[in-house]
Amino acid sequence: MANELDVFVGNTTLIDEDVYQLWLDGYSVSDAVNIRLKSGILDQTGAGPDVLESDTMDHYRTFQMLERLLHYPPKLVQQLLFQIPPYKQSMLIERYYAFDEAFVREVLGKKLSKGTKKDLDDISAKTGVTLKSCRRQFDNFKRVFKVVEEMRGALVENIQQNFLLSDKLARDYAAIVFFANSRFETGKRKLQYLTFEDFATCAEHLIQNWTLGAVDVAEDMDMDLDKEFLQDLKELKILITDKDLLDQHKR
Repeated sequence: MANELDVFVGNTTLIDEDVYQLWLDGYSVSDAVNIRLKSGILDQTGAGPDVLESDTMDHYRTFQMLERLLHYPPKLVQQLLFQIPPYKQSMLIERYYAFDEAFVREVLGKKLSKGTKKDLDDISAKTGVTLKSCRRQFDNFKRVFKVVEEMRGALVENIQQNFLLSDKLARDYAAIVFFANSRFETGKRKLQYLTFEDFATCAEHLIQNWTLGAVDVAEDMDMDLDKEFLQDLKELKILITDKDLLDQHKR
């Protein structure tokens, strides 16, 4: 029995947020179709499985075409090919740059290089995040890092201006960029109980109080720690670890 469809033509790009999330999560078209089938969408719409598969494929093609614009969000806002309302543009950008805490916790503080990217198979298996999603998130971290690493000025503001992220997400990315640049070892066993939010809060305080931007407005680089201050910390460590010297200062 042939399906009857109402067909319309318009210039507004239709975005199904649920399908978009499935695409972001790294599901294939067939997996996405199965998930949508289990959600009972056919009962809601009265469509058949073939129509659902065609609809899913059409959305996936749209997302793949949008992806090159999502790499540089201002281009998505400025382009005219896809007629997408501003609130939908914001949703597309925010969700594309969102990340799984389990994943970011595994790569936080590591160099965003090919070497780390080779470990994504293991990270995917450990965290349960699909490999495709791991790659998207890693590439996002690396892209943001490369764009802002040489910029002067406030790190959060630079990220917001170049990637149009919300304040919360921009602050999270600032923490990721800061730890990637400073190479803090966050993967030690004794630090495993700390969440990404714990480290993000720590990074915010370090940026505000320990970086060149906090010390010298002329330098104003939120990613680099003040070298003289770090040297002072090393000298302080000597005092703390030497019991005799510590006892003298206590007196």
